[in-house]
Amino acid sequence: MIAQQNYLTPQEYLQLEEQNPVKHEYIDGYIYAMAGALDPHVTIAGNLFALLRNHVRGSGCRVYIADMKARIESLNRFYYPDVMVTCDGRDQETPAYKRFPCLIVEVLSNFTEAFDRGDKFADYQTLESLQEDVLINTKRQRVECFRRNDEGLWVLQSYTAEDKSFRLNSVDFQETMAALYEDVVFE
Repeated sequence: MIAQQNYLTPQEYLQLEEQNPVKHEYIDGYIYAMAGALDPHVTIAGNLFALLRNHVRGSGCRVYIADMKARIESLNRFYYPDVMVTCDGRDQETPAYKRFPCLIVEVLSNFTEAFDRGDKFADYQTLESLQEDVLINTKRQRVECFRRNDEGLWVLQSYTAEDKSFRLNSVDFQETMAALYEDVVFE
């Protein structure tokens, strides 16, 4: 990610994003252009979006893919998760971003994996509404679900091809690994 050097307020950033064909993430007043994704990344995100959208239909929850920003006001951040679910009615008040997701999913790529596992991961976990933060591998069948437990600690549950299925507790969802990775050709 390459930063633009001029400081922007959150309002300036949101106006820029509405007009700009290139998406940027926003960290403390500076914007970072996002890289394009490869086929496995896009296919996995699309598969999960379709499965989750069908699952939450009629529940009041909304599923977003790639182009919807998650706002972390306490840290002055805007990120574009690969998939995000919110069941909080307050999120209908902000059409350009969501503040109260219960589930955030990042599909890992070579370029973004360190950031997705590091600072972005830590930033997402400051969202009080977030119940699960999920990382999905594009090199092999592996889903890492980090769940907030009753004590507020984040606990990891990993799923692999041997598990055959995975579960997202935040939205009471279970699906097969085969469905998640349908049509994926591993790098």
